[in-house]
Amino acid sequence: MANVLEQYWRKRDFKQSSEPAGRQKGVVRKSKSVGGLFVIHKHDARRLHYDLRLEHNGVLWSWAVTRGPSFDPSEKRLAVHVEDHPLDYAEFEGNIPKGSYGAGSVLIWDQGTWIPEGGAATGMKKGHLSFELAGQKLKGSWHLVRLKAREKENRDNWLLIKAKDEFATEEGDILESAPESIRSGLTNDDIAKAKKPKAIKASKASAARKKSTAMPGFIPPALATLKATPPEGTGWLHEVKFDGYRLQAHISAGKVKLFTRSGLDWTNRFGEPLRRELLGLNCKQAIIDGEVVVLSDKGVASFAQLQADLSEGRTDRLIFYAFDLLHLYNASLLDEPLIGRKSQLEGLLNQKDKKMIRYSEHFDEAGETMLSHACRMGLEGVISKQIDAPYRSGRSLDWIKSKCTLRQEFIILGYLTSAATGRGLRSIIVGYRKNDQLVHAGRVGTGFSTKAGDDLKRKMDKIKVKSPAVARLEKKEKDAIWVRPELVAEVEFRAWTNDGILRQASFQGLREDKPAKEVVKEQPSGAAIPKNESRRGNTSRVQTDVVLSNADKLLWPKAKITKHDLLDYYASVWPLMEPFVTDRPLSLLRAPDGIGGQQFFQKHASPGMHKAITTMKDPQDKQEHLYIRDFNGIAALVQLGVVEIHIWGAKVDTIETPDQVVFDLDPDEGLADEAVRSAALEVKKHLDELGLPSFVKTSGGKGFHVVVPLKPKAQWGEVKTFAHHFADAMVQAQPDLYTATLSKKARKGRIFIDYLRNGRGSTTVAPYSLRANEYAAISMPITWKMLKTKISPKAFVITGEETEQILNRPSAWLDFFKVAKPLKK
Repeated sequence: MANVLEQYWRKRDFKQSSEPAGRQKGVVRKSKSVGGLFVIHKHDARRLHYDLRLEHNGVLWSWAVTRGPSFDPSEKRLAVHVEDHPLDYAEFEGNIPKGSYGAGSVLIWDQGTWIPEGGAATGMKKGHLSFELAGQKLKGSWHLVRLKAREKENRDNWLLIKAKDEFATEEGDILESAPESIRSGLTNDDIAKAKKPKAIKASKASAARKKSTAMPGFIPPALATLKATPPEGTGWLHEVKFDGYRLQAHISAGKVKLFTRSGLDWTNRFGEPLRRELLGLNCKQAIIDGEVVVLSDKGVASFAQLQADLSEGRTDRLIFYAFDLLHLYNASLLDEPLIGRKSQLEGLLNQKDKKMIRYSEHFDEAGETMLSHACRMGLEGVISKQIDAPYRSGRSLDWIKSKCTLRQEFIILGYLTSAATGRGLRSIIVGYRKNDQLVHAGRVGTGFSTKAGDDLKRKMDKIKVKSPAVARLEKKEKDAIWVRPELVAEVEFRAWTNDGILRQASFQGLREDKPAKEVVKEQPSGAAIPKNESRRGNTSRVQTDVVLSNADKLLWPKAKITKHDLLDYYASVWPLMEPFVTDRPLSLLRAPDGIGGQQFFQKHASPGMHKAITTMKDPQDKQEHLYIRDFNGIAALVQLGVVEIHIWGAKVDTIETPDQVVFDLDPDEGLADEAVRSAALEVKKHLDELGLPSFVKTSGGKGFHVVVPLKPKAQWGEVKTFAHHFADAMVQAQPDLYTATLSKKARKGRIFIDYLRNGRGSTTVAPYSLRANEYAAISMPITWKMLKTKISPKAFVITGEETEQILNRPSAWLDFFKVAKPLKK
């Protein structure tokens, strides 16, 4: 291994070139797992080519792909195996100077993770590497096949070939539709002309921010993501979380319009006094974001009193707490940092005689301190916002909401050790007293530092017993080590389930000042239980035999979503989700180490899978496809780290006759959500004309999915042909709005009506499945009426109140299969 990069070093003069030299000779880091990073550099040297690099044993295996990769399996692209590159090279983007080896501009065209099928070293030796790519541009299965060397041929020639899967297509050219860098957004020409590509991008953005804009209409509001605790650090400010109605006030041309968070015009409902005060502000144009409340006698916002006042038509007690300024005079402030927007808002509201409009003060003290004050005052919680963040519509991590949580003492009944080592503390089992009897309250699995965990385990080991203090508890907790019920733990948690089990419990420390015999279940008073926990805790209607290992593993690190959270969510939606995911072939996006780690698609069985994941042999390709029959199957998928569930449009017992048609509306970058909503309604209109029922769901990404339920009678070819003709008809009617061509070049300024989801073996993300984006968005079934309320494709996230609200209503897709019709020829 000492000379593994010798050829790379020998070809380059690092005094001339800014390419990374890599680590010192003889010090090559070995990969921690099979597969790893992949990157494709677009390299404009003597001639333009694409460099494919795959991480293996601490270096990047590299191939120069002369014509670049293609999604068309019939296109076999020459790939010349070249010297290994250092791992640092994955981050290189810039110019290699003239006179140097490989002189020219280099950009990062794609990057992601790769995983080989079988042993990578074995495949390399045999001359056939099969692997999965999960990049921003390239996805699915691929092959690298070595060509037999010709006489006097010094080059190691291979072919790069796309495998036939759901990502394969003969249409479009990814090289033409997406030529730019995924890192800087620049082309090779841009990089060749500039020493600092990022500076070019920044200057373009700065120029765009300086443009004046006309007074816009309703702006979808920024929404906060729920977290257990406020964020730490100096880059945040904290505001009171008001318990009222979100309000967007538009002032223009001597008139005022007041919109709710969903864009409904409630100007008249909020009354004349508030409108009059807003018109009295010293500005001709403004859009102000805030919350309307009614204060109780204790000076705390009361939603019940607000609703009572509005139902009675009383508006004199309304208070509008303004916390953001989106537009002022002739300029948009959306791209300005929050602290700048708030400063201008404070100046605008710094006027006397304003009784109904108040500036929402913010605090820069520690978020935990602010939340503690809020809870003591009986407030709902706090909103923490990044000081320098622009205003972004939809839910993001720029705004974090933290609600007042529950906290009390519990008696320790036993504990579980680390599944990996059998020594360290994994979780404790707790309970409380009720009528002189001990009652089981569940597990506490977080909050232990290494030292605190070790100290606690030593104390528990001194009081171990053979059986639990709660009768028959050993059947629920088979691997537990039991202790005498003497130690008392302080525990913070989010809620109680309907079964009396703690939710999201965190150990705070031992309480030595309170005897175990005095520990009872405390009834919360004054603390607000998060609304989205009320339903999620009720998992009594579904049971699973699958035991999650490492249940606290974060699958969505930024959103703080664990394996346990994911399983709990699926338990809450299972009655709605079950008919759409059971007994049909699946394609699974797995991220065992979380979405920030290695991701890969899996369609076929692999060793170690739980028995709840079933297989069927495809009569055509003879491959073993995966499917599930019940909730145990979903739990087994969660255990595997599945972060997205994609489904075939057919059941396993009628695999040749689809039971749905899917139109995936995928907009070009920059198109507004309104354009995609209008497209979905246009699709519905034409389907209505054909007498076909249709349903809509958010994609959890950029667009919406319109789905037609079918009686499973037509073959795949007939269904795909219908979808293709339907998409083409829409394109012919409005070619400036739509395209049915996959390439990004054809999609410029348009919406791609993706009919390709209807081919045999193609898949679509399942209803109620989460997506592998940082916010844990959901592909959520909605009603057509909801679509008209300016809803966003990413409106629903696992921790969102909107999600909880929609799941507490009758399902939007309840009659999906009941209204199915056969597809007429």
